[in-house]
Amino acid sequence: MSRRPLLDLPPWLAHALRAQRGPVPWSAVVRGALAAGPLLLAALVLGRVSLGVVAAIAAMLAGINDRPGSRRASVKRIGVPALAGAVGLCAGTYAGQYAGPVPLTLLLTALGLLAGGVSAVGPVASAAGTQVLVAAAIGAGMPLPESGWQRGLAFLAGAGWLLALRLALPTPGSVGGDFRFDGERAAVARVYDAIADLLDAAGSAHAEDRRAALTAALDQAQDALTGPRLRRYASSAAERRLHAQYAAALPLAEAATALAWAGEAVSPRAAAGPRRLAAAVRAQSPTGPLPAPDRSAPALRALDDALLHAAETFDRGDGRRDLHTRRRTARQLLAAVLGRGGREYGLRVALCFGAGVAAAQALHHARWYGHHSHWYWLPATVVFLVKPDLGPLASRVLCRAAGTVLGALVFAGFAAVLPRPEGLVVLVAVCGALVPVATRHFAAQTAVVTVLVLALVMVGGEPQASAGRIGETLLACAIVLVVGHLPLPGQRGGGVRQRLTEAASAAYAYLTHVLGEAEAGAEAETQGGDRAPRWTLRREAYRALAEARTAIALSAAELPALARHTAGTDEVATLLERLVDTTTACAVHLDDTGRLTPRHTRHLGELLDQLEEARELLGPTVPAAPRLPVAA
Repeated sequence: MSRRPLLDLPPWLAHALRAQRGPVPWSAVVRGALAAGPLLLAALVLGRVSLGVVAAIAAMLAGINDRPGSRRASVKRIGVPALAGAVGLCAGTYAGQYAGPVPLTLLLTALGLLAGGVSAVGPVASAAGTQVLVAAAIGAGMPLPESGWQRGLAFLAGAGWLLALRLALPTPGSVGGDFRFDGERAAVARVYDAIADLLDAAGSAHAEDRRAALTAALDQAQDALTGPRLRRYASSAAERRLHAQYAAALPLAEAATALAWAGEAVSPRAAAGPRRLAAAVRAQSPTGPLPAPDRSAPALRALDDALLHAAETFDRGDGRRDLHTRRRTARQLLAAVLGRGGREYGLRVALCFGAGVAAAQALHHARWYGHHSHWYWLPATVVFLVKPDLGPLASRVLCRAAGTVLGALVFAGFAAVLPRPEGLVVLVAVCGALVPVATRHFAAQTAVVTVLVLALVMVGGEPQASAGRIGETLLACAIVLVVGHLPLPGQRGGGVRQRLTEAASAAYAYLTHVLGEAEAGAEAETQGGDRAPRWTLRREAYRALAEARTAIALSAAELPALARHTAGTDEVATLLERLVDTTTACAVHLDDTGRLTPRHTRHLGELLDQLEEARELLGPTVPAAPRLPVAA
């Protein structure tokens, strides 16, 4: 049952009150309990409390990045930000030791510009940008006796410990087989379930939502299968099998999308095959006989052929097909950093981070303010507040303020009754276990992290600092609100427009490829292996559209002064989705007949005309649409 929308609230407030739902990630809860707390306890036993505090902070940040998915994907999702954090910690330590207040502020501002631009590349890069800035602020401001390289090694040890737990511990409930691939199996199985759901919804009002769910499932499976091999030799057969099962889902997804585009209901028998394939993936077993759909239409014939191919792949056991993905080149990554989205992102992060450092330094050296040994809290808080991938600006500010106040008050109560340091170590372990659950809402995550950080500071020998934490968080909120609304050079909404441009380019590349097939004739697509480039282009188009949709939804939930800058982009994304759906239907029809019907060409022409009109209204936000060949 779907949740009722918060109809009477403005979008920016409704977003602040909305939380993610789902089952409790018990495996992540266990890892969180075994991460920061035990590290801190070991440091206390060894008499290296300060290094234990650094390692516990790293484990906490790694826990925030410890999301559901495969183990191989977690290597990049946790490891890359950890490496960036260690570099930031070393750089911040040496800058804080040898640079005065003004040079330090300028250096950290420049680092904010670089980290902000890199954050526009994607989620992992954004997490790395966050950690490098937070760690740089901690290194520059936290009074620790160790040198920069020692702090960096302690940071890597803390994050590496949680990553080792992620790779080594079995998932609760996993049975049989190599448990290290349970994340990949679950992700591939969800793809087949999503295909079946889309077939069930064909011809209904739910078809569009089910197609979006299929795109999300394919994205998650692709991410789950992308990464380093966990074992070089023994796991090669299992890895090839999973890659082949994922590849076998691509023609099924294509046929299901074409059936949904046609707008006609299909027999429930059509969805039975993909559901049996999903069960076979989970059980690591052969599929057995699959119920075949009727073959009365090109898309149904394509579905039947794809089911037969999938059954052969599953029964073969050690499929030889590789996962076809395209990685972003260095030139594409540089274009993302230096593009409109990267420039706008980097400039705002630099201004906010630099303003936070300057304000903290001013307070730190002000005689009337008194001793201020935690000045790094202010710029570190600014970093989390300025990151748009954590939610709209107003939502982030409200949640951060509320979560900090709640967390500081809760910690003040615990600090008054818990024995030291044993009680505080237990509190750190409990908070580490709560982090994976608290990430569903920014306010809850802030409250848990606030308690954890204040406990670490007190274990390190500092006095209770709840009041200072609240005051500096409110000041950070004010800084980010002001800078976030400053009129800067260039066009606002650059991140959204960059994502939309990438989605349009991917959609047009996919369309151009399919139209080339139409001109070349059906003989160019007589073998399944020849369709791999088309499936890759289709995946890239849908994935880019999903990323653009996410950016557009976040922008729409901003305050009106910011949301107006991306008005109309949602309509363009809808047109692009319809274009990719229509292109998929054309591709399936071409495979069967070698030519397009008037209905296909009419829909393509109408969509291309509407996209060209939208381009004229919004300016050069998307590339020019390709022309439809007369022969088509």
